[in-house]
Amino acid sequence: MDLTDLARRLLDPIPAHRTLGLQVLRAADGVGEVAADVPPALTNVIGSLHSSGLITLVDAAGLAAIIGAVDSADAFAGIVPLGSAAELRFLAPARGHLVATCRLEREERAAVAALCAGTVDVARTMTETEVTDAGGVVVCQGSFDWILRRR
Repeated sequence: MDLTDLARRLLDPIPAHRTLGLQVLRAADGVGEVAADVPPALTNVIGSLHSSGLITLVDAAGLAAIIGAVDSADAFAGIVPLGSAAELRFLAPARGHLVATCRLEREERAAVAALCAGTVDVARTMTETEVTDAGGVVVCQGSFDWILRRR
């Protein structure tokens, strides 16, 4: 199901996302895709997006994928996703227009579905995200461990 509009409503107001200029492109069928143009104010000493911007992209793409894995907006109501660990691997300078893409594996989708169905109160899942530049070069890979709870 395409829940891109829900992902936008939930992710757009987050101050870090607004600072980066993050745009939710897709949240459907367990795939999350977000983008941003690297703002000069968030670059590091080599003119690449600072690691704080990269973790923002990885986090948001994972959240968009989780949102996109549910059956309906109502199914996601009351779910609180909290990151418990994160890892970034820097592969190339992150400049210009960047797109972060996360695809949930079957196991992660099943964990989200069980939480939405109410068969569990807490779900643990991991997201893997790639960040690419406008030329298609993978500039960063990141993972996030999540604890999902129903309020």
